[in-house]
Amino acid sequence: MDQPIVSAQDLTYTYAGASRPALERLRLEIRPGRITGLAGPDGAGKTTLMRLAAGLLTPSGGRLEACGLDPAPQPDELHAILGYMPQRFGLYEDLTVKENLLLYADLRAVTGPARTEAFERLLAFTALEPFTSRRAGRLSGGMKQKLGLACALIQKPRLLLLDEPSVGVDPISRRELWRMVRELIDPQVAVVWSTAYLDEAEQCDDVLLMSEGKLLYS
Repeated sequence: MDQPIVSAQDLTYTYAGASRPALERLRLEIRPGRITGLAGPDGAGKTTLMRLAAGLLTPSGGRLEACGLDPAPQPDELHAILGYMPQRFGLYEDLTVKENLLLYADLRAVTGPARTEAFERLLAFTALEPFTSRRAGRLSGGMKQKLGLACALIQKPRLLLLDEPSVGVDPISRRELWRMVRELIDPQVAVVWSTAYLDEAEQCDDVLLMSEGKLLYS
């Protein structure tokens, strides 16, 4: 509990052709057992930070550690203990709820009894069990986000990254998402929830407020 699950020292990232860094000398710590709100307007650098933490980008400078690993050179080890739900989650809308879960289980190599247990647990957790044969494209916005969360949780992660998961979701479904995420928290699990809304950030245990690639407040 005393050790951060994510730490950054002078973390910098600049996209090719950009006039300024997307992240500039960022220093932060994210600890397990808590929901950390990553708050800031569009362009603040929230998604870039999540992609770096997920090992999808390589820093331009500084250091980043996630779950005791250096994400860029150790992506396979990190992905085995990481759940990541991007802003535009990669659901296949022509596949059913069950088929999407099967696809993500295959990608995670979750098979046999472990797959059966995971499906039963996640369908009950998200209340999607009555909709397993419905195509993802016919789900409501809130149900799509619940399915996206279920896919990210096929294996229980130590670090769960949620990139603005409540965008386009009705208030009742948003409340359900918060309930589900809070139920995931234990001393070994950290959740990072990025948002542009300060009322959402207020519901988090810790808040990192970003603007133009810099950390303004922790």
